[in-house]
Amino acid sequence: MSSMNGQGQEERRMTSLFERYLTVWVGLCIVGGVLLGEIAPGIARYLDSMALTVNGAPVVSIPIALCLFFMMYPIMVKIDFAEVVKAGKSGKPVGLTLFINWAVKPFTMYAIAFVFLGWFFKGFIGVEAMDLVKIPFGLSLEVGAHHGAGTVVLQDGIKMLEIPLWRSYFAGCILLGIAPCTAMVLVWGYLSRGNDGLTLVMVALNSLTMLALYGVLGGFLLGVGRLPIPWQALLLSVSIYVAFPLVAGYLSRILLIKAKGERWFKEKFLHLLTPVTISALLLTLVLLFSFKGQVILDNPMTIVWISIPLLCQTVLIFFLGYGAARFLKFSYRDAAPTAMIGASNHFEVAIATAVMLFGLSSGAALATVVGVLIEVPVMLLLVKFCLRTRHWFAAGE
Repeated sequence: MSSMNGQGQEERRMTSLFERYLTVWVGLCIVGGVLLGEIAPGIARYLDSMALTVNGAPVVSIPIALCLFFMMYPIMVKIDFAEVVKAGKSGKPVGLTLFINWAVKPFTMYAIAFVFLGWFFKGFIGVEAMDLVKIPFGLSLEVGAHHGAGTVVLQDGIKMLEIPLWRSYFAGCILLGIAPCTAMVLVWGYLSRGNDGLTLVMVALNSLTMLALYGVLGGFLLGVGRLPIPWQALLLSVSIYVAFPLVAGYLSRILLIKAKGERWFKEKFLHLLTPVTISALLLTLVLLFSFKGQVILDNPMTIVWISIPLLCQTVLIFFLGYGAARFLKFSYRDAAPTAMIGASNHFEVAIATAVMLFGLSSGAALATVVGVLIEVPVMLLLVKFCLRTRHWFAAGE
């Protein structure tokens, strides 16, 4: 992605076929996944059974882990971590981004999701509707025991935790709310003609911050919501889905540039990786929706109930960031990515964590998938809003 000096250059556009028609591909994969679930419902169950287990409990889904790695690695390998050291010079934009992402966003998501799912839509979802989720990793409970808002039951010979369905959706929303975007935000920042260098720095800082705060905030907010507090699994998910691609990207960047040169790395290697992230995302969508297809067909309004709080959260956080950037007199090129990175979610990690913690068939996993469903069209609309309001800000350098 090239940098932009001033606002007079031509409009940026997605050049990759995958990127230009991303909304179309997302829609096709969702439909394809639903149809696959109808035609061959055993496929997703078989793939979900391919997992790494600890003490007999499935902890890491191998197909999801592979898809998530290929979603994250192309983003991580682009980051020049030497620039992270210079992030302090960006001052206000970086500080505002970190404040919104970690001091505001998780708690507004908690509040909005609780109000809508636990109050307004609880009757529509079903007051007595229940969901079966995994027992937190490392926790030994007997059948009939209570944990949080759930009760341990025996399902097909396996101990599961039965919790209210709305709380399961609520958990998925929490996992989305504590995961600021570190991948697709590069696309949103590029399309809005933002500061690409600053976006990369903020992506790097958010990736590093997630290592420290994702598990802590996730465990705290899930606990407040009377949901299982799987500390070990939360920390493990961050290690596998953030730390591993982060380290792999860092090391391979150094080795490839040393062996082939920076020009080859940027012009050849990164170009080859362009469709990898989106291809892995689309494959993940097919997998997830193939298993959730019947749920969606049986109760399509469920998608609406989950979408509304996620939409409200996205718009609220965007305007908080955008408004604060204008108040602090940022240039437009700094304001756009500052607002975008807070509004968008790292749904890859949220999906993987939900699947790991609660299971592929859980309401929490469905809620994170709905996050993918609404994010692409909503973020594209916010990009257009940014472009039409550039005159609100100074042009910058």
